[in-house]
Amino acid sequence: MNTSATLPPAAPHVVAAAVDGLTGRLRKKLDAAVDQYAALDRVADGADVVVTCGEDAVVTLSPGASGVIAEEGQARCSCLLAPRCLHRAAVLTACPLADPLPLDGEPAPPPSPPSQPDTPPTDGHPAHPAAALDGRPATGQAGAASGPGSGAGQAGAASGSGSGAGQAGAGSGRGSEEEGVPVAVVPGAAQVAAAAGLWRAAAAVLSAGVPGAGAVPQAELLRAAHTARLAGLPKAEAATLRVVRGLRAARARYDSHRLADLVSALRELLLTVGRLAASDPDPALVGTVRRGYRPNGGLKVYGVFREPVISSTGYGGVVTHLVTDDGRWFSVADVKPGGAARARGAATATVAIGAAMMSHAQLARGGLLIAGATVSPDGRLGAGKGVRATPVAGLSWTDGPLGALFTRPLSEAVGARLSAGAWSEEESAEQVREPVGCDLVIVGAAGDHVLARHLPPATPPQPAEPGGAAETPQPAEAGGAVGTARAAEAGGAVGTEGGGEGPVVRLVPANRHPDLAYVENLRRLASRPGLRVRVVARVEPGRAATLVPLAVGPVAGEEATLRLPPEWQGRADLGYDRLQGSHLPPADACPPPADACTSPGQDAYAQADPLDGAPLWRVRRLIELAVSGGRRAVAESARGGDARGQAASLRRAGFRTAADLAMALADEADRRERDVFGRLAEAGPDGYARAWLAAATHLAATERALVRASWQATP
Repeated sequence: MNTSATLPPAAPHVVAAAVDGLTGRLRKKLDAAVDQYAALDRVADGADVVVTCGEDAVVTLSPGASGVIAEEGQARCSCLLAPRCLHRAAVLTACPLADPLPLDGEPAPPPSPPSQPDTPPTDGHPAHPAAALDGRPATGQAGAASGPGSGAGQAGAASGSGSGAGQAGAGSGRGSEEEGVPVAVVPGAAQVAAAAGLWRAAAAVLSAGVPGAGAVPQAELLRAAHTARLAGLPKAEAATLRVVRGLRAARARYDSHRLADLVSALRELLLTVGRLAASDPDPALVGTVRRGYRPNGGLKVYGVFREPVISSTGYGGVVTHLVTDDGRWFSVADVKPGGAARARGAATATVAIGAAMMSHAQLARGGLLIAGATVSPDGRLGAGKGVRATPVAGLSWTDGPLGALFTRPLSEAVGARLSAGAWSEEESAEQVREPVGCDLVIVGAAGDHVLARHLPPATPPQPAEPGGAAETPQPAEAGGAVGTARAAEAGGAVGTEGGGEGPVVRLVPANRHPDLAYVENLRRLASRPGLRVRVVARVEPGRAATLVPLAVGPVAGEEATLRLPPEWQGRADLGYDRLQGSHLPPADACPPPADACTSPGQDAYAQADPLDGAPLWRVRRLIELAVSGGRRAVAESARGGDARGQAASLRRAGFRTAADLAMALADEADRRERDVFGRLAEAGPDGYARAWLAAATHLAATERALVRASWQATP
């Protein structure tokens, strides 16, 4: 028997039902019991996992074929109070939170590697972009958001509110498509009621903050999420699960937890369900159920680069990214339990597609002709029985679709990636993850990142990519947010100097794990100011003018560029291939640019991120305080008089709407009501949640405007 077995994932509705069955007295003890029982030894008895909670209390978990506790009968306790006992509820709450299994009639979701810190889930997207931009409309403008009730849902844009709104019939909550345009459908009564229930549960969690959001409030969220699933609201359910996982990570103080991620998830949840509860007909609010692999006929794909994956939950592997002749991105993933060692070994593992018998290292520099291809919605290529693959010669980064990656101006490519609504975590994440290509000249090292200047493409730019406009960013319409130009000036965004050169960008490592080569390779590049290098990277949406480089290669026709070995075929995967001094040109062949970093402390571009230095940090701190400390923490901050001083600083910098929304949040947090006996009591959480959501949504849109402005070249 294994005495250190891991707890199996538990379905959300099973956890919620177990907590609902407890008496009020037992609920008060639940959080302490979860911590106690989670630390106990677990014994694997065949497929079962046994946890001994006491002399007469043994909890047995019997996961089904999927490895998930999907039914209430699969968790049993031997005590007299079972199944309404504290032992069973505490052990189930300590289990990782699983994605819900498909309902009757729903297709099974494709398997995928983990992404959350508390569980090996099945909804992660660890290291591969969507197959293509889906072109969905943004979920809404960033205005003053509200929850169910009078005026609810006015936070977002009135998408679908035109003459055709709601004419498709109520009840289904799903939009159809005619010529690629989603049709507005008014949510049905069951969907409105489910969204209102989720709003109430989320507002209560926000009011309590992380310290008060224990197992019972989390169970209320899970129960409401299951109701939303039954009502046909998959997007609201997925957002709720992200919030619960974030709360668990925050309370357990996982190293991978980021408060900003929890704030983003809670903001998206409140905005989505608030608009649904107000019968907003935007079909994007409903979302779609995750689909399995679908047939895609024949495909010819060319390798671009490999990316190692190391998950905080112990998974590791590699994802190889591919491009088709028409510029669509696909990927082949090999991620399994094993951590860093698995990531190193998978770099040369055989690709499991047909009988191609290619390794990931070969595929990243070669190609495949696939017959009977199957593709998941996020662009992963399947390896079913009917899939046949034949190796073909790869392309260099100067030919065909790979060369086209580097012919589009960087500002336009970045604008397309950042065109999704900043307040929609799911939508913007899929769009931002698609890589961009550009040519850079290294300026030098500055702190923990590398500075480089963009070299405009030598060939005429290709037509704009579908799904993202390349125009100059417009003012953030978040309840009267300041315009992009003013926001960029107030935030000190990195711009360009004269002479027609491109913007200065920051290069940050994709992963700082010591077993990966990202940090060492960037340090090697920074040691040679003036080096010309071709880069495939992802845009960092939360930092001004920042790229996450994934692979590099030489710039054709340049003397001061990389000199890679022939077997690397003109590219180096920064996570695996280690650059050496011999791969760099001589120092005298690289005349340093005029703005080269002679000293990190003296360089003008080595300042802090403009977003961190902008006055918006005052609003960000207040919004994060509301989540980490709850309503009382915000009220105490307001009583100290600090809120009005910060609002004055924001107004002086031009962020008047941000100042007004921050003051409204502080005032609402400190607002008190009197009961029928005249005693002071805290106001309900509904108004407080609306005030927080308005400020948080405005902040997200304004920060995205700052980021987009930092990529625009100045005259």
